[in-house]
Amino acid sequence: MEIVTAGIPARTEKPRRRLLMTIWKYKWLYALLLPALAWVIVFDYLPLYGISIAFMDYNVIQGFGASKWVGFAHFRELFASEMFLNAFRNTLLISLYKMISGFICPILLALSLNEIRTKWFKKSLQTAVYLPRFVSWVVYGGIITLLLSPETGVINKIVEWFGGKPVYLLVEPAYFRIILVVTDAMKEMGWAAIIYLAAIAGLNPEVYEAAVMDGATRFQRIIHITLPGISSTIIVIFILRVGYLMSAGLDQVLNLYNPMVFEVGDILDTYIYRVGIEQFSLSLAAAADVIKGIIGFAMVLIANQIAKRINDSGIF
Repeated sequence: MEIVTAGIPARTEKPRRRLLMTIWKYKWLYALLLPALAWVIVFDYLPLYGISIAFMDYNVIQGFGASKWVGFAHFRELFASEMFLNAFRNTLLISLYKMISGFICPILLALSLNEIRTKWFKKSLQTAVYLPRFVSWVVYGGIITLLLSPETGVINKIVEWFGGKPVYLLVEPAYFRIILVVTDAMKEMGWAAIIYLAAIAGLNPEVYEAAVMDGATRFQRIIHITLPGISSTIIVIFILRVGYLMSAGLDQVLNLYNPMVFEVGDILDTYIYRVGIEQFSLSLAAAADVIKGIIGFAMVLIANQIAKRINDSGIF
C-alpha cells in the first residue's frame, strides 16, 4: 500500500526534498546566478512576444491588440523582393566565409602560441592579438578605411612601390567580401583563441613527455595529441558558430560598405535595419528577423546531430 504524506506520494517526496536541500546548500551560488537569469528572461525571452508583429500589420499607435492580423503576408512579400533575396544570398556567402576563417584561424593561432617557449614574447604576442577585440567597429572601420585609402593608405603605397596602380579597395565589389572576411578574422581570432588555449592547458603534460621520449616531433605532437585532446571543444565551438550563420556582422558592414558595393555587401542585418528603422516598416523587418532566427536554430540542430554521430559530442 502506498504511503501518502500531505497529498504527495512518498516516492516523489524524497527527490523533492533532496532537491530543496541541494538548493539550500548552494543558496549563495544560486543567488549569484539570479542577476544573469533575470537578464536572460528580461532581454531574451520576454521580447519573444514581439515576434507576433511579423504576422500583423503592426501600428505603433494601435499596439499589439488593435493591429490587423495578416498572417504570412509579410513573408510572401519578402520572398518576392529581389532586394531581400540579394541580402539573403550575401548573408549566406559572407557568413560561410567568416565561419570558415573564424573557425580555423583561432585554432591555428592557439596551436602556434602554445608552441612558443619564450614567455615574454608569448605574452606580448597574446596581448597584441587580443587588443583588436576591444576596439569598436567604428574605430576599427576608420583604421581600415585609412589603411586602404588610394592616396595615403599603406596597402596602396606598397602596391605603388612594386609598380602597380593604387586601387580604392572598399569601392571594388570584387574585393569587398574578402576585406570583410580578413578584417573580421584579424579582429576576433585572438579572443577566440583563448578558449582553445584553455583547453590545451588542461591536457595531461605526461602524454607530451612520453611522446618526446618516443621521438615525436612538434608537428606530430600537435596532430596526434593536441588536436584530438581539444576535439570536443572544437566541435562545441563549431556548433555555436553555425548558429550565427545568418549573422554576417551588422556593425562591420555598416561601417565599411557604401553604395558602390551595395550589391555584394548588403546583408540581412543591414536590410532589417534599413526596413525597420529607416523605413519604419516594423512588421516586415520582424518577418525577416524571424526567418533569420529559424534558419539559425535549424542549423544548430543539424550541426549538433552531425557532431554526435561523428564524435558522440554535442551541446545537448
